[in-house]
Amino acid sequence: MGKVTGFMEYERIEEGYEPVAKRVKTYKEFVIGLSDEQAKVQGARCMDCGTPFCNSGCPVNNIIPDFNDLVYQGDWKNAIEVLHSTNNFPDFTGRVCPAPCEAACTLNINDDAVGIKSIEHAIIDKAWEQGWVKPQPAAVKTGKKIAVVGSGPAGMAAAQQLARVGHAVTVFEKNDTIGGLLRFGIPDFKFDKSHIDRRVKQMEAEGVVFKTNVMVGELPKDSKVTNWAKETISPAQLQKEFDAVVLAGGAEQSRDLPVPGRDLDGVHFAMEFLPMQNRVNAGGKIKDQIMATGKHVIVIGGGDTGSDCVGTSNRHGAASVTQFEVMPQPPEQENKPLVWPYWPLKLRTSSSHEEGCAREFAVSTKEFIGKDGKVSGLKTVHVEFKDGKFVEIPGTEKEYKADLVLLAMGFVSPVATILDAFGVTKDGRGNAKAGTDFQGGYVTSAPKVFAAGDIRRGQSLVVWAIREGRQAARAVDEFLMGASTLPR
Repeated sequence: MGKVTGFMEYERIEEGYEPVAKRVKTYKEFVIGLSDEQAKVQGARCMDCGTPFCNSGCPVNNIIPDFNDLVYQGDWKNAIEVLHSTNNFPDFTGRVCPAPCEAACTLNINDDAVGIKSIEHAIIDKAWEQGWVKPQPAAVKTGKKIAVVGSGPAGMAAAQQLARVGHAVTVFEKNDTIGGLLRFGIPDFKFDKSHIDRRVKQMEAEGVVFKTNVMVGELPKDSKVTNWAKETISPAQLQKEFDAVVLAGGAEQSRDLPVPGRDLDGVHFAMEFLPMQNRVNAGGKIKDQIMATGKHVIVIGGGDTGSDCVGTSNRHGAASVTQFEVMPQPPEQENKPLVWPYWPLKLRTSSSHEEGCAREFAVSTKEFIGKDGKVSGLKTVHVEFKDGKFVEIPGTEKEYKADLVLLAMGFVSPVATILDAFGVTKDGRGNAKAGTDFQGGYVTSAPKVFAAGDIRRGQSLVVWAIREGRQAARAVDEFLMGASTLPR
């Protein structure tokens, strides 16, 4: 719980950033983590609040007061043990999680929340520095074989948990490197891919086998989903060769904007744009890379993916960057008595926005304007939400210059052909239909096939993917062995 009076004595300390002028010249991480002393002060702010809502606010149910107190006491080694007991990859979440735990912090009712995410970041970085993160191979092998399809955080979490109880786990990834959307969707300046690489080495030492450039099933011929596979394996073959299959792919089907001019050159999905830069950063070569250099860029979509497009465009050297959001501008400060301990609606300004970006709210795109087959601008109108739908406001039409338009409006579903090939029943949103009950959770309609992460719940957070991967691993273990010692 930290220091009894710590929350009254100490202020919240934010992690620092490298100056904008310096960081936009590279694709390296620029967050400056807390020092040991600063982390201790943040740990001291954790209250003896009786009911720690932060635990339930965290999708993986991190035991937050315990590791806060251990950091306050200077017991870093036990702090990482507590953190790893619920979260396989705090090096991922400590960097890219939006921290719903902090929104739920009791101190957040009338003060600044404890810096839980920054403490988590400090703990895992200290653990790697001290050599405390080691492989945990199973002492006894079960002889059971499990295929995990997809190597994002859900697939990685499921694979690691299953390997640690003795199963032979093979992870299949259609692209050339492990990590899924964590690897190719999140820019390197937010999340350096070395964090994935060292976890892969740890998991290989635990017995997990990774097979890259392997497509399970087929994508539609006109699909824009990133796919660098060199070979294909059928779902029927997996079901025949393995005792269980875990589907852990992402919700990779991007939401489109079918307005006039959509087929103009220069209008792209964010997930066409972002993976290219990550691949180049890793030393790969991309033919006809989509570049924002010297262009007037419009990003349509106000979420994290849109913010990532903003940051990448600025690093390319865009002439200007403008981001559209169809929803009205939210308040700068949430109504805490109304929303606490839930995730609040408020204006969020990311580090990418601070690097240079004009933001427009309540804007809908009506048409893309082209010249010689290339996008040159777009027509917009302001909208308001009435009677359950967006309504145009007369007299608010406007034209914007645009040489590059990036569609970052989220993802609608996993690729349907993959689920169809396995014979998995889909829910109303096109996701794999599977529940999360303690008994029979994550089971699909197909024999011995389970689903976890975005492919089951739809577009979500890395921390939710880790939770579902862990819980699906327990469900698979129970299915194969009749009981499981894995935590849920």
